[in-house]
Amino acid sequence: MKILLLGSGSREHAFAWKIKQSPLLTDLFILPGNGGTDSLGTNIPGSVNNFPLIKQKVIELGIDLVLVGPEEPLILGVKDFFEFDPEISKVPVIGPRKGSAELEGSKDFSKQFMMSRDIPTASYKTFTHDEIEEGIDYIRNHSLPIVLKADGLAAGKGVLICSDYDSAIKGFLEIIQDKKFGKSGDKVVIESFLDGIEMSLFVLTDGKSYKILPEAKDYKKIGEGDKGLNTGGMGSVSPVPFFDDVLKDKINTQIVVPTLEGLREEGIEYFGFLFIGLMIVDAEPWVIEYNVRMGDPETQSVLPRIETDFLELLKAVADQNLDTIRMKTSPLSAVTMVSVSGGYPEDFKNGFPIQFQGPLDSNQFYFQGGTIMDNGILKTNGGRVISATALGENLNSAREKAMKASENIIYEGRYFRKDIGLDIMK
Repeated sequence: MKILLLGSGSREHAFAWKIKQSPLLTDLFILPGNGGTDSLGTNIPGSVNNFPLIKQKVIELGIDLVLVGPEEPLILGVKDFFEFDPEISKVPVIGPRKGSAELEGSKDFSKQFMMSRDIPTASYKTFTHDEIEEGIDYIRNHSLPIVLKADGLAAGKGVLICSDYDSAIKGFLEIIQDKKFGKSGDKVVIESFLDGIEMSLFVLTDGKSYKILPEAKDYKKIGEGDKGLNTGGMGSVSPVPFFDDVLKDKINTQIVVPTLEGLREEGIEYFGFLFIGLMIVDAEPWVIEYNVRMGDPETQSVLPRIETDFLELLKAVADQNLDTIRMKTSPLSAVTMVSVSGGYPEDFKNGFPIQFQGPLDSNQFYFQGGTIMDNGILKTNGGRVISATALGENLNSAREKAMKASENIIYEGRYFRKDIGLDIMK
C-alpha cells in the first residue's frame, strides 16, 4: 500500500515509525513531515490545509490511503473534500468528516452533544462577545476554582483554571475581548472545575465497530509538579495504573458507547480516531473534552505498546471490517518526555543544531517534532522539539530509560520535565 501521512509533529513521526514496520507498506509519503520522518519515507513540502495540493499528490503518487495526523485539516473538511471529488473519492481518509470534527472544533458544540446524550461532564455555560457583562456576572456567582475555555482551537493552550474571581474575569476578557486566541475566542465556555486525575482514552472506529487502544496520561503544564503555563503536552505515560476493569467498563458504557451511538443517531458516521479526555473523580469518569485525532504526546507512548500491525488496523477502518481484527497490546510500560525550546510555551528561538549523545537500545525511541534538516544539519524548528520514549517492565524502569534518552539530546536552551509519571507511581 502507498500511504500519505499528513502532519509534521512527533505524533506523525510516531505514526510513520509504526507504519514503516508493516509488511503491507510499499511506499510512505509525509506532507510536510519533519527532520526525522525523512528517514522513514519521503517528505513532501506543503501545508496540510492545502487540499488541492494533497489531491494532486494523491493522484500523482497513486496513494491508497490517507492518514490525517493533526486536527485542523479535519475541522476544515479534508475528508469531505475527498468524498465529493470523483477523482479521489475512492481513496479512504482516516479521520472524521467536518460535521463530526466539530466535537473538537467547538467546545460549545461538544458540551451540547454531551448534555444531550447524558454523558457525564462538568456543568457549563457559553458566552459570546455580546454577553460580556453576563459572563462576568456568571463568574462572580460561580464557585471556585472555575474553568475558562476558548471555544475553538488554541493549540492546547486555550484553557484557564482560575482560583480567584479577579484572575477569572481578567482571563475571560483577554479571551473574548482582547482576542488572545483570535477567532477561537469568539465564544468562551465557562465550566465547573472537576477535582480528580486526568487520563486519555483512544478509540479507533470504522463507523460500525470500534477498538479501545491503550490508554495514557499526559502532562500539560510546562513546570514540574504541574505548575506554570499550559503547553501542547510535556510528556505521557501508558498504561495508567488506576485504569482497572471496573473503570474501563464504566467508561465504555457511560461514555464510549453513548458517544458513538449518539453520532450515528444524528446521522454522523464517524471514522478514525476519537480521543476522549477524562477526569476521574472518586473512581467515576467525567469527560473534559473530545479530540478527533490521536493526541501528542500520548501517541508516542501508545503506539509502541500496540503489537498489532498498525497499517492493518487502518486498512480495516477503511474497509469497515475492524471487528475482524484482534488487537494485541504489549504488557510493557511506556514513558515519553518532551524536550522543548527554551522559553516555550512563550517566545523562543529556532535554528539551534541538535546532537545526540550515546546510542539508543531497542526499547528507546526518538520522535522528532519541531525539527528541520538544514543543509544536512538537524536543527530546532518549533516549541516541542523531540519526544524521547522508552519501554520498560514497569513505569519506573521506563521513566529511567526515557530520562537517559532525554539527557542525550543536546541543543541550546533544551528543557524537559523530569517528573513525568511520578505522580501515579506513588
